[in-house]
This record gives sequence, C-alpha cells and structure tokens, in this order.
Amino acid sequence: MRALDLLAPLFFSRPTASAARAEEELVERLRRGESSAIAEVYDEHYATVRAFARRLTGDDAAAEDLVHDVFVSLPSAAQRFRGESSLKTFLVSIAVNHARHHLRSAARRRAALERLGREPLPDAPNPERDVSRAALARALDRALDQLPVQQRVAFVLCEVEDRSAREAAEIMGVPEATARTRLFHAKQKLRALLDEEESR
Repeated sequence: MRALDLLAPLFFSRPTASAARAEEELVERLRRGESSAIAEVYDEHYATVRAFARRLTGDDAAAEDLVHDVFVSLPSAAQRFRGESSLKTFLVSIAVNHARHHLRSAARRRAALERLGREPLPDAPNPERDVSRAALARALDRALDQLPVQQRVAFVLCEVEDRSAREAAEIMGVPEATARTRLFHAKQKLRALLDEEESR
C-alpha cells in the first residue's frame, strides 16, 4: 500500500457534522472580514495551498506569491463559497483562478536559472548524475511550461497530487468529463514534448 493511500483519509474524508458546523461558522466570519478568521484558515490550510502552488508553478517564489494572492483575496472570495465542497478544496480552486500570471512568472524565472545552470559548477561530487538529473528536471519543467494552463492544472491535480477526476473537476469548476479530457490531452502533449526533447 502506498503512503499516499494511508494519508488519503486525512485529506479526502467527509467532515463530521460538528466539523462541518465549525467550518460554516468560520466561513461566516470570513465573509464578515474578521482578521482572526483569515489567520485561522491560513494556519490550517497554508501547507495544502503552498504544496499545490509549488507543484503547479515548479518555483518556490512564484508559489509563495500565489499563496499570498489566495489569502489576500479570501474575504471577497468567501462571498461566493456555498459549502458544496470543503474549504480546503475551495482554497485550491482560488489558487487555480490566480494561477495564470504566476505560471508565466515561474517560466521566466526557470528560463533565467537554466541560462545560469549552463555554467559549470565547481567541485560537483558526481557530475554525471547531477547533469542527468538537472537535464531531466529542466526537460520536465520546459514541457510543463508549454502546456495550456488548464491542462497543466488538471495534470498537477490528478497526477501529482493524486486527486480524483471528480475532485479536480470540482476545484476547476468544470464537468468531470472536461477534467478527464484536459488530463488526457496534458499527458499526450507531455509525452510528445519529452520524446521530442530526447530525440534532440
């Protein structure tokens, strides 16, 4: 059994009635703009939103910027929250809505770092291994950067975060069939891009 399977109940289980009531009260406080409610949500859900943002952007600075945007926009976004999903899922959907700008920023940063990375590193302990790993990471980053935003979001949600197509669809605000189609096209395009990279 994979470690993720053991952890899944912590992330994907339905809340108890008392937890659901507590979340409803917290959302009401958010709607009123209470700073203590924002701090509470931040403390509870920062790690989840940060992990998603990092996986999506592939860049620590862009991920932090995206997380910042999510929590700054939370009080106004809370006005749209209807309780049809968990607050955690709602926060990830806000991140998806803010992602486009951050993905472009992350791609620019990676391009700059890649240019710097072409300079040889002194005293590398295992140059062959390091070069091979770095080349693979750059190839994956370049391939992900070329995906349309919605395909990239579907890929990160389903393949990297191991969410179901149903949950990914809920986060993206689309029908499940659309989420599956986006994932299918993302995988096809990534495969083609990586094959093309290998053949160079």
